[in-house]
Amino acid sequence: MFEVVIGLEVHAQLNTKTKIFCSCPTSFGDAPNTNVCTVCLGLPGALPVLNIETVKKSIAFGTAIGATVHKKSIFNRKNYFYPDLPKGYQISQFEIPIVEGGEVIIDFEDGTQKTIGVTRAHLEEDAGKNNHHGSVSHVDLNRAGTPLLEIVSEPDMRSADEAIRYLKKLHSIVRYLDISDANMQEGSFRCDVNISIRPKGEDKLYTRAEIKNLNSFKFIQKAIEYEVQRQCEAWEDGRYDEEVVQETRLFDVDKGVTKSMRGKEDSAEYRYFPDPDLLPVVIPDEMMEECIKIPELPDEKKNRFVNEYGIKEYDATVITGLVEMAHFFENMIKEGADAKMSVTWLTVELLGRFSGGMSAVTSPVNAQKLGTLVKRIKDGTISGKAAKEVLDFLMENDVSVDATIEKLGLKQVSDDGAILEMIDAIIAANTDKVEQYKSGKDKLFGFFVGQTMKASKGTANPGKVNELLKQRLG
Repeated sequence: MFEVVIGLEVHAQLNTKTKIFCSCPTSFGDAPNTNVCTVCLGLPGALPVLNIETVKKSIAFGTAIGATVHKKSIFNRKNYFYPDLPKGYQISQFEIPIVEGGEVIIDFEDGTQKTIGVTRAHLEEDAGKNNHHGSVSHVDLNRAGTPLLEIVSEPDMRSADEAIRYLKKLHSIVRYLDISDANMQEGSFRCDVNISIRPKGEDKLYTRAEIKNLNSFKFIQKAIEYEVQRQCEAWEDGRYDEEVVQETRLFDVDKGVTKSMRGKEDSAEYRYFPDPDLLPVVIPDEMMEECIKIPELPDEKKNRFVNEYGIKEYDATVITGLVEMAHFFENMIKEGADAKMSVTWLTVELLGRFSGGMSAVTSPVNAQKLGTLVKRIKDGTISGKAAKEVLDFLMENDVSVDATIEKLGLKQVSDDGAILEMIDAIIAANTDKVEQYKSGKDKLFGFFVGQTMKASKGTANPGKVNELLKQRLG
C-alpha cells in the first residue's frame, strides 16, 4: 500500500592529524577540553585556517563516486544554537560544495544491483560533545572543529535493507580510500536518516522525519523499521497530518522507538552566508591531478578477484567488503597459497575462530601463517583435518606453521613403503574381509581405508592410501 522514501546524510570524520581550521590534534579519547585552542573555542579575534588535507581527501572521495569536484568552493556560516560549538554557528559549505553529484552502486544477494544517487559531499566542522550527569551537563570541546565530510544522498532508497547496503558500501569506499577510519563506535561514521512514506504509484514527496546521529548498522535498521511503521499506522488511522510533521527525532535504543526532539529547520532558517574569514577554496591543477589517483576500490577489486583468481562472485564480495580482509586475502596469495582454498580457510575457518571483537587486523594468525598453512594442505604435508588442529594451536601460540606441525606430530606420511607396510599388516589381519571384498562387497574398501588411517594415527596421505589399497586388493 505504501512506498518508503529514504535519504541519508552521512558524516564521515576525515582522518587528518589536526582539526579542519586549527592545529589542535584530533585524538579520540583524550581528557576533556585538552585538545582546544582559541579557534575551536570561538574566542574573539581568532581566525580559522583551512587544513589542506581535508580538501585532498574530499577530491579522492569525489573521484571514487564519479562526482563533479568543483575547482572552486565556498565556506559558509550556518547560524544555529549549538551548546557544544562556542561560536554559535558552524562553518560548513552550502551554495558550492566541494563535491557534487556522483553515485554509489549497491549489490543484492541475487546478483542484481541498484544505483543510489549522491546529491553532494561538503566539508564542515564537527561540534563538541555534551556529557550528561543527572541534572548537570558538561561540555567537552575536544571534538569541536574535527573535519567532517557530509555525504548527502538522493532519496533513492526504498527500504531499511537498501539503506544498510548503501551505508556499508559507502563505509567500504572511505576505508579503501583511507580518508576516514570510519569507526562507528567512536562516531567517526554516523548518519541522519530522512524518512517519509507515500501511497504506491505516487511521485509526490510527503512530510519527512529526520532521525539524528545513528552510528550502528543494527540500530539504523531498527530505527528505520520503527519509523516506517509509525508513519504507516498514522496514515491508516487518519492521524498522519497531526503526527507526522517535519521534525528531528532521536532513536531510543533501549525501547526501540523514535522520539520527537525538535522541529526541523529549513535551510533559510540557518541564515547561511559566506564566511568572511575564509577565502574561497581554489584547487590548483597539480593538486587535482595528484588526488584523483585513487587506489583500487571494492567493486574493482571484487571483479579482479573473480577474473584473476577464479573465485565465486559471492566469495569475492565477502572478502572485499572490508579492506583489511581484502589485503589479508591478497597477502595469502603472495605467500603462494591456492586462491580457492584460501577463501575457505579465511572466511570459514579463521573467521569462525574470532571472538571478542577480533578482526583481520588483530588476528593472532596473520596472512603469512594462514597462507603457509594452506600451502601445506595443498602440497600434502598435512591433511585438511590436521590443519584445523594446527590452526587451533596457532590461535593460542605464536609459533610457525611448520614448527606446529612437527610439535603436534601431524605431518602426513606419503612414503609408499611406510603406507604399504601398514596396509599389508591390515590385510593379513583381515583375510576374511579381503575375500568378501574380492567377491563383490565393494563397500568394504572403506573399512580398509579407515583401518589404515587409524594405524597411521591420521597421518597417512589419504590419496596415497586409496591408491595403494587398490593395488594390493586388486
